[in-house]
Amino acid sequence: MKKLLALMLAAFAAEAAHAMPLTVPQIQTASTQTTRYDCKDGKSVSVQYTNTRNHQSFAALTVDGRKLLFVNVIAGSGAKYVADQYTWWTKGPQANLYDEMAAKEAPPLLADCAARKK
Repeated sequence: MKKLLALMLAAFAAEAAHAMPLTVPQIQTASTQTTRYDCKDGKSVSVQYTNTRNHQSFAALTVDGRKLLFVNVIAGSGAKYVADQYTWWTKGPQANLYDEMAAKEAPPLLADCAARKK
């Protein structure tokens, strides 16, 4: 598992204009979707969601200039993804990005983000 995550993180960390597709033969992609979110503070973020045939889910997004691969984890409601010290949590079309190392009272890094309508 560590080797797989290292390969995925390396692929998303590439700063090329056209990133090479991520290929891990043991984990086959079932679907990919990119969603753009507009946040309350005027910022926006693009998130690429990947679902696999073995029922894993990933979200790739850029945080503080770093391209990160978030892995879906269990949540009471919505879809919760984690990478490094960050949590990307979606509930329907809404989403927030949290820094788990920030003070407990700290606001989300990205708050009240809403998926753009297609």
